[in-house]
Amino acid sequence: MEAIKQHTGLVYPLNRTNVDTDQIIPKQFLKRIERTGFGQFLFYHWRFDDDGNKRPTFSLNDAKYDNASVLIAGENFGCGSSREHAPWSLMDFGFRVIIAPSFADIFYNNSFKNGLVLIEVDEAQVNRWLKQAEESELTLTVDLETKTIIDGNSERAAFDIPEYHRQNLINGWDEIALTMQLEDKISKYEQTRL
Repeated sequence: MEAIKQHTGLVYPLNRTNVDTDQIIPKQFLKRIERTGFGQFLFYHWRFDDDGNKRPTFSLNDAKYDNASVLIAGENFGCGSSREHAPWSLMDFGFRVIIAPSFADIFYNNSFKNGLVLIEVDEAQVNRWLKQAEESELTLTVDLETKTIIDGNSERAAFDIPEYHRQNLINGWDEIALTMQLEDKISKYEQTRL
């Protein structure tokens, strides 16, 4: 997993609540066996019509969000089924950080396991940033070391994140890397079982 201590990125505002994993990536695109290539299907039914043409009415299709890497959304983001493809598709599309008032539990844990940074911020602050990003370009800097978000006006918002997830993100540790830190103990144990 790629380590991340700080990320600065353009914000894409998804002003919707209860965005479920089937909306993030519909079930018909879950046939791939690798973790890449899912970004093209992100929010597929919102982004494309039945003929595969981009819907001009869906904001993510607006060129001003082409390089967005921070997504801000309403409460309960990632609800629904437990598909790990949801964080894969968000990351493959280019998102690195998602900010919302709340996240569904399974999506929350799947995201951290894959290096996607999820940050819960109070609804009032989320609504301010949603409005700013809808009206003009908004860039946020997320600092995992200081647990702060800095907006384009140099205003700071503190956030909390479980220390386990924070350390894994900062150090680039996934579950395999954590297991490999115990390689000596594992080897010693295996030697006693011969």
